[in-house]
Amino acid sequence: MHDLIVIGAGPGGYEAALHAARLGKSVLLAEKQYLGGTCLNVGCIPTKSLLHAAHLFELAQQAGEAGVVIQGKPSFDMAVAARRKNQVVGQLTRGVGSLLQSAKVEVVMGAARLVAPGKVEVAGKTYETRNVLIATGSRPARPPIPGLDSPSVRDSTGILELESIPPRLAIIGAGVIGLEFASLFASVGSKVHVVEMLDRVAPGADLEVAAALQKMLKKRGVEFSLAAKVKRIAGGTLHYERGGQELSLEADCILSATGRAPVVQGLGLEDLKVDFSPKGIRSDERSRTNVPGVWACGDVTGRCLLAHAAVREGQVAVNNMFGQPDRMSYRAMPCVIYTHPEVAWAGLTEEEARERGIEFTAERKPLRVAGRYLIECDKEPGFCKVIMGARHREVLGVHIIGARCSEMIWGAAALIEAELRAPDIAKIIFPHPTVSEAIKDTLLAH
Repeated sequence: MHDLIVIGAGPGGYEAALHAARLGKSVLLAEKQYLGGTCLNVGCIPTKSLLHAAHLFELAQQAGEAGVVIQGKPSFDMAVAARRKNQVVGQLTRGVGSLLQSAKVEVVMGAARLVAPGKVEVAGKTYETRNVLIATGSRPARPPIPGLDSPSVRDSTGILELESIPPRLAIIGAGVIGLEFASLFASVGSKVHVVEMLDRVAPGADLEVAAALQKMLKKRGVEFSLAAKVKRIAGGTLHYERGGQELSLEADCILSATGRAPVVQGLGLEDLKVDFSPKGIRSDERSRTNVPGVWACGDVTGRCLLAHAAVREGQVAVNNMFGQPDRMSYRAMPCVIYTHPEVAWAGLTEEEARERGIEFTAERKPLRVAGRYLIECDKEPGFCKVIMGARHREVLGVHIIGARCSEMIWGAAALIEAELRAPDIAKIIFPHPTVSEAIKDTLLAH
């Protein structure tokens, strides 16, 4: 009898397993494909490896302006970048395995299924447990587009297998995934065209920041067709409708980046009457499902499809199942788009604050007010935008576009979660010279 069986070894699953093991619990972790899940193997980590390589390529092209002499014209070798990506993924995957082994978590490879209350079948063998945590993650969504199975079409997993740069890349979807790949391939020489159904890019981000990102990517050669509906794909031709017109786009490769769908099939959820839909397993702020002893975390809930959200949800589940009351907070969830430049935010957007009827003030300052940013990123006109309560001057939201903002947004999330006000922040010392000073300058400008 195990204290906990975790189904799925992505960030939410394996971190929850480790957390429970540290509490002295008997834990079994079932995974049908690979340790680390989507994020480590075909998501967050490999894409960031390639984006880093593309950024280095851009910096090499600009090096002469800083006095660094490079003989000859820099070139980009996609095959070498792909090998480096695979090395990074392999090293991190082995690291996850070592952590689980050290914590004495029993790992079983194979598809898992709930067969009865407290019983989980993995690879033909049945295990008993007091608790089950479902952390099966998500998969690339498949919209009903005729021709989506064409050889020229790849999803976010398949495009990572490319070892050459497509001269022309069409991307369906201007969400996080679509924008990151648009930035990546535009940086290394592809002619990129993004087709998006909405009339904006980066849904979820502050509208002003999203518009700035679109403008910056367009300046770097990315074309956008917004408010456009893809009708069909024929070979290497993408047919879409925009403004009542039928248009077509020729491409060497087409990326389907229309979001992700929770993996809820084949788990036996129906047999145990777990409340779920194609949008995910329904769980509360304590990571409980409607069935006692069955918990859920991460993308499979459909609530917040972010690796760091999954990790925290898994921790919350473990704490609650073993008698340590805990609950999940989403009010300051940090979000990042790893384009070049990066976009990062936490808390409310200006549009969300307005929809909720909150009285607020919005202040915006260029990141160039920070000397460090001017030195290192003078070609990127990034900015920081802060939303604050009009009455108490508490931080409601922080939105940044510019290099390295992903490394700073956790601090903004902490300010929001702690409900700090402008006078409180004025007492916090920010190191100089750093880009983070621009955040403080914007906060105190209210």
